[in-house]
Amino acid sequence: MSRFPAAGRVEWIGVRPSRGAPMDEVEATTARAGGGLDGDRYSGGSGKRGVTLVQAEQLPAIAALARVPALTPTMLRRNLVVSGIPVIALKGWRFRIGEVVLEGTAPCDPCSQMETTLGPGGYNAMRGMGGLCACIVEGGELRVGDTVEWIGA
Repeated sequence: MSRFPAAGRVEWIGVRPSRGAPMDEVEATTARAGGGLDGDRYSGGSGKRGVTLVQAEQLPAIAALARVPALTPTMLRRNLVVSGIPVIALKGWRFRIGEVVLEGTAPCDPCSQMETTLGPGGYNAMRGMGGLCACIVEGGELRVGDTVEWIGA
């Protein structure tokens, strides 16, 4: 359970300045220990939901199930799109992204807003593929292209 075929990679970073506000795509941001990402509504402290991650490989599946021809990361409202490593397998474990240490805390279930964003049935189209919530254990800079690696307990 602690082995992964390869490290992952950050493909996209987004922050949302307030509830319901559009996502802002950024190339880099600062992650604050015990808080969230600079520029994000959870930056001041959010407990178990400092950062949200979604699996890049699942975006085409969500799009197909929701019948959305052009799904973008901003539509899913997650902070990080990660490829090459199954993010849900990081639940309960510590992992490193660049210089930042995170701990996977819980699945990031979709919200009812997906019915508006993805259309009728959008919530169910995303169920099981909503990604992971994580808390920031050690802060630092996060950048597109950073490596995602499992650390352990």
